[in-house]
Amino acid sequence: MKEKVIVIGSGFGGLGAAARLAAQGYQVDIFEKLDQPGGRAYVFEQDGFKFDAGPTVITAPFMFDDIFGLAGRKREDYVEFVPCDPFYRIFDHNGRHLDYNDNEEFILNQIEQWNRADREGYKRFMATTKAIFEKGFVELADQPFLSVNDMIRVIPDLLRLQSHKTVYNYASQFIENEFLRRCFSFHPLLVGGNPFDTTSIYAMIHYLEREWGVHYVMGGTGALVRALGRLIEELDGRFHLKAEVEEILVSGDGRSRRATGIRLKDGTVHHADHVISNADVAFTYTKLINSKNRSLRNSDFRYKNLTRYSMSLFVIYFGTKKRYNDGHLAHHNIILSERYKGLLKDIFKNKQLADDFSLYLHMPTMTDPSMAPEGHEAFYVLSPVPHLGSGIDWEKTAKPYRDAIMQFLEDNYLPDLQANIVTEHHIDPRHFKGILNSHLGSAFSVEPILTQSAWFRPHNRSEDIDNLYFVGAGTHPGAGLPGVLSSSKIAEDLIMGAPVKNGVR
Repeated sequence: MKEKVIVIGSGFGGLGAAARLAAQGYQVDIFEKLDQPGGRAYVFEQDGFKFDAGPTVITAPFMFDDIFGLAGRKREDYVEFVPCDPFYRIFDHNGRHLDYNDNEEFILNQIEQWNRADREGYKRFMATTKAIFEKGFVELADQPFLSVNDMIRVIPDLLRLQSHKTVYNYASQFIENEFLRRCFSFHPLLVGGNPFDTTSIYAMIHYLEREWGVHYVMGGTGALVRALGRLIEELDGRFHLKAEVEEILVSGDGRSRRATGIRLKDGTVHHADHVISNADVAFTYTKLINSKNRSLRNSDFRYKNLTRYSMSLFVIYFGTKKRYNDGHLAHHNIILSERYKGLLKDIFKNKQLADDFSLYLHMPTMTDPSMAPEGHEAFYVLSPVPHLGSGIDWEKTAKPYRDAIMQFLEDNYLPDLQANIVTEHHIDPRHFKGILNSHLGSAFSVEPILTQSAWFRPHNRSEDIDNLYFVGAGTHPGAGLPGVLSSSKIAEDLIMGAPVKNGVR
């Protein structure tokens, strides 16, 4: 009989692990709390518009190709990726912008418009980030850090690559202009980190984008979720929707504990040989596993008192009856506040909601008109905000904060915006906590600082339960699609290599 794997949650980490293991011959059952797969990549459909709730940027597309290839399929037969050019349009507080893509000469010309001296500095920056990329992504991203010795082995490399520096400080060694420093160091925000705190290892994200491009999925990121779902079902995997997990069942004692399956909210029990959690790591340990089956390392105290969590997000999804395709905006737009460092300090450290904001404005209909009714435009605008540890009362704060963002966009980027809105929906940190079960409403789980990376991060295999595995943003290597897909490969490798006990791995 096939060994059975239960996957809790159907974000990209869970989908990647499920597809990989189903392709290897395992019976895979995915249990999802919501009414459709996707997790943070859920799709909202409203008034003829489609809005991707979560990730919109596809980098390292070969990682999806690998999953389909493992099953003997071609990704392009299931879903279409198209390159974005520019990758991003980044605006300063005056509305002046820089574009960048994978063409070095184009980027250098863009840089020159801001500061001629930074042309050569950028070349040096890219030369050094290549080494970071080769070590941090190519070599280590899909390797589990289960033992402290795994960490000790890479310390010389981490020291050589200046991982003690922050991404912002690292970029600043090479770039003089303040706005350009921000442009080439903002990437940690895409995975829940503060560029002024996050280890310089994350400088490799810019290199990764240059290496493989930034892509968009035709039909939205939800089309990629559906493609993976179709692949999993073709491989006899099964989805159980509206199936919220109440408990991970564990047998044995401190010397050898095993997950035997799960109990759902409705009381039904499902057994398995292996359990993979794509749910939030802190939620999994503190809510789904009895404390008697956990060591101090995975205690409530650790996850509630010793762990730092990423910021949350305030996101407004809206559609207009007017098209804004006059060339002023691109598909992906980043609007940086003048008070950039102070704003990030307010979000991450002071845990207070500032009057200003930095924004990501997504315009999918610029590439894919199918995301909106004919002649209409679909948007989402995202603002990083403190997680629920801040004590902010979003019941009172959400509407004024929404109004401030929309007025800012109308005044600076989208003329007559509010008169042209025909549909709208927003989410705030309460959504991440209540709907997505993310601790403190964090949008990216465990914050990616050096002391919470690699071995210091929650492990891909539980120390307490032999056959319990973790994928997704909160485990190694971290958030972002390349990170969570790497975690799914780690889970596959660990399960495939697990020792057999009594005929079962």
